[in-house]
Amino acid sequence: MKPIIVIKLGGSSLQNPETVQQLATLVRGYQKRRYRVVLVHGGGPAINAELTRKNIQWQFINGQRQTTPEMMSVIEDVLANKVNGQLVNDLRQSAVNALGLSGAGAEILLCSQATEELMCVGKVEQVNADGIKEILNQFGGKVPVIAPIGYGTKGERFNINADWAACQVAVALDAKKLIFLTDQDGILDKNKKLVSRANSYMINEMISDGTIFGGMFTKVKAMMTALEAGVKSVSVLNSGEAAKALLSEAAGTLLTDSYMNREVIHERAL
Repeated sequence: MKPIIVIKLGGSSLQNPETVQQLATLVRGYQKRRYRVVLVHGGGPAINAELTRKNIQWQFINGQRQTTPEMMSVIEDVLANKVNGQLVNDLRQSAVNALGLSGAGAEILLCSQATEELMCVGKVEQVNADGIKEILNQFGGKVPVIAPIGYGTKGERFNINADWAACQVAVALDAKKLIFLTDQDGILDKNKKLVSRANSYMINEMISDGTIFGGMFTKVKAMMTALEAGVKSVSVLNSGEAAKALLSEAAGTLLTDSYMNREVIHERAL
């Protein structure tokens, strides 16, 4: 059976037309190498714009958007319809056989409430891996493009952080690779220089000293969770240079569980 790669595309990257071309090149390249590809996307800027248009205020808590019931219907429409639909259309025009899916509408991402404070933010409890694999195994090399909306046991809807959605999808599918495409070159040290390789010890040091915070904090936590759960390769790189991942696994920042001398790690973090 062909191995699976899960690619998460950040919402801010979707604003750049060149991003889709890079993404399409990456997807086609992996398919030529006999991988099956699954995409999970965000949509933060598009959500911000629509909430602003409707005069709805919001806040982030530890990198995650607190989601009120009023906001949830707006977020679902933006992610599952507008952003997902546009991305699927753009990918198809770039010769990628994309199929748009809502994690809720297609009953892919079963959730519970993450915390009372975050309100309608979901914690993924179960991924319908069989449903995704059924699409992947169809003739024509279909690429599921999943919007991070979850559903509950009572039919409620949840906003899922796209990084965590991608992590859980990758783990459930026993993916060989998980790639995060974002608007920066990878994980940056305190001097804003790229860290090409890191492990959990180094990441925790960078979190402790405040080098990693906000959205990247959530991202690296998801990355480490995927690695610990058995995903063999986890990396983060600039979406504008996504095709570089075809040339080197070490493009951007590669997160590894291999042992690294603590003195060397500490020196590189300075």
